[in-house]
Amino acid sequence: MTGERKEPGGNGRSTTSAVRSVDRAVSVLEILARHGEAGVTEIAGELGVHKSTAFRLLGVLENRGLVSQTKDRGKYHLGAGVLRLAGAAAVRLDISQEGVPVCRELADELGETVNIAVPDDDAAVNIMQARGTASVTAQNWLGRRTPLHATAGGKVFLAHLPPAVREGHLARPLRRFTERTITTARELRGELETAVGHGYATTFEELELGLAAVAAPVRSHDGTVIAAISVSGPVYRLRADRLPELGSRTATAAAELSRRMGYGF
Repeated sequence: MTGERKEPGGNGRSTTSAVRSVDRAVSVLEILARHGEAGVTEIAGELGVHKSTAFRLLGVLENRGLVSQTKDRGKYHLGAGVLRLAGAAAVRLDISQEGVPVCRELADELGETVNIAVPDDDAAVNIMQARGTASVTAQNWLGRRTPLHATAGGKVFLAHLPPAVREGHLARPLRRFTERTITTARELRGELETAVGHGYATTFEELELGLAAVAAPVRSHDGTVIAAISVSGPVYRLRADRLPELGSRTATAAAELSRRMGYGF
């Protein structure tokens, strides 16, 4: 027994090889970060591998934009793709930091749970949460991936996507979570148009029975929607007739966080 984990129906040796390749690829990035630039021979020496192996790793990383080659000298350095990844991480960190006082104030004022979510492909991910006095027993949404079509924050992201990208999402099957979940593209389009017009999106028992929410967009310095602030709670407190009022207040909080993120300057 080697103690290595084998994937079901797969090959333990190939899994180990894949993990080793990932480890080496990360090591290449670390080498380039440390030296600024390096050639294939130097990288292979630090990795303890044949030059052909180092060349293949560099080729994959170059195809993904994570490394670039100085053609006249044959040296490699970190590529723009690394900046893209670092920038995405920085945005999340900045939102988490700047969003704390905004969410805390909103949660204290409304007494409900306030979340900040960021888009992650076909889902929204909650990266911070503040609880109001009325929501002390509320569930923890931190780190949860939630569907775009059945959540207020998700509708915000869909509503502000480029039309072609949005239509790609709407062309996929829309999973039903409750009897109130919107599962047709036509009806969801109407919801998204309303969200843009009002400045906030709403859900009423679409993800979970008994749960309602409102959410508004947070913008970066260039106007791109990078996050959503949401207020959620039980339907007996977040009644349908209260949602416009809550949506308007949430939009004000989102505008404040957008200002903190550089929007409007």
